[in-house]
This record gives sequence, C-alpha cells and structure tokens, in this order.
Amino acid sequence: MNPRVSIVIALVVPWIFGSCAFTFPASSSAEVKRVEVARIQEKAEAAEVREIPTVPVIVFADNLHTGLILQLDWLKEHGYVPPPGIGSKPWVAFSWGDETAYVQHEWLSMGQMAHALFWPSRSVMEIIPFDYNVPSICQKQRLYLGHAHESDGARLAAFLNACAVRGPDGVPETIGESSWGGGRMIRSPHNYYFPRICNVWTVEALKAAGFSMLTPTGLSADGVIRQVTRRGNGFQQIWDPEWRMEEG
Repeated sequence: MNPRVSIVIALVVPWIFGSCAFTFPASSSAEVKRVEVARIQEKAEAAEVREIPTVPVIVFADNLHTGLILQLDWLKEHGYVPPPGIGSKPWVAFSWGDETAYVQHEWLSMGQMAHALFWPSRSVMEIIPFDYNVPSICQKQRLYLGHAHESDGARLAAFLNACAVRGPDGVPETIGESSWGGGRMIRSPHNYYFPRICNVWTVEALKAAGFSMLTPTGLSADGVIRQVTRRGNGFQQIWDPEWRMEEG
C-alpha cells in the first residue's frame, strides 16, 4: 500500500469507525452524581414563564462521536414519524453512522474500512428510547444541555424524517434492533463517506433545531462541543464521567 494512503487511513479510520457504532449502556450504580431530568424540565418551564417557549436539547459525546437526545412527544407534535416498536418513553437518542459498522459486531476488515473511507456506503440512523434520568443512563458520555425554541421542532422533525427511507405510509424502514436499549436502526437514504461522517449529521440536526453551527469545524466530537458551548448557542455541561471518578 502507498505509504501516504496508509497515513491517511491511520489518521481518519479512528474517526470513522470508532464513532459509528456508539453505545451508552446503563449502570445501576447508586454512587453516581446525577442531574435529574426534572431540573432540565424546570429550566424549560422557567423559560416559558419569560414568554420564550423552549424545549431541552441534549448533546452526548465521547472522544470521537456525538449525538442528540430529544423529547419524543415534542418531535411527534411537529410531524416526526418514529419507526414501529419504538414505544412511548419520553426521551429518544439519535446517532448516525455507517451501516456495516452498526450491524457488524466484530471489527471491520481492512477492505471494509477502505470502502467506507474512499467510497460512499450505506448509512443508518439509530434511535434509542429511555426514561427520565438521562445522566444515569449516559454515565460514560459527556452531556451538554441547551434549549431550542419550541417552534423549531417542525424543522428538526423534517430533518429527522428526511434521514429515513420511508414506506408509502411514511413510516421509516428499519433494518434491525439498535445496538442496545430496545431501539431501532433506521435505513437512511444518504450515503456515508469522509468527510460526511457521523458528527456532521449531528451538526446538521442542530442547525435544523435553530442553533448556529458550522459543518467544517464539526468533523470531530470536540469540534461539535466547542460550537454548542459558544455563547450564542448556550449549551452547558450537565454530566461528565470524571465526576463519577471524583466521587469515588
């Protein structure tokens, strides 16, 4: 293999494949420092008192990957069509990635990595439902809380609908269960390729939700977080795995 190609693969592949199949398994530890979702809702209600109807938007991140946690009812009220079997839990987490990386449980071969790196490949959007205490579920990820205008739900719902291949009835087509949590993997009509990788979908979703985001600086997880925590977007960190270590 050409040495320069090897260098590119070494630099880029961790971004692509380390970030595609992202999970955040739950823990039952009672020692975890938690931020109850009730407090999140209180902030939203306080904003409504100021005649600025808002809803919480949570960005989750590890070192490589980001995604969004949103209120399902808000999305449905504005036209989002969830896949069958998603249930009615209040929160849903969305993430995007290469289909093979999500579906295949073992490491990808060099041929599969090269294909996804240099040629457009099929992609999926994963949706995972869960209950109220978001930090207790996502203990291994950093969490950042922001607020979108309630009316921006229509644009965000339209974006999420456009991320799915849908049948004649408008219902998303799924290819199987999510990597954990009883969610679903939704087949996407869009191709996955560098530089249009996982975090770029997060950026585009945040744009649809009314936040000021720049795609070129959102390729990395840190690039996404730097943007959402800017003054104009106003996200604040509500959980970090290191807080759990400090308590230990």
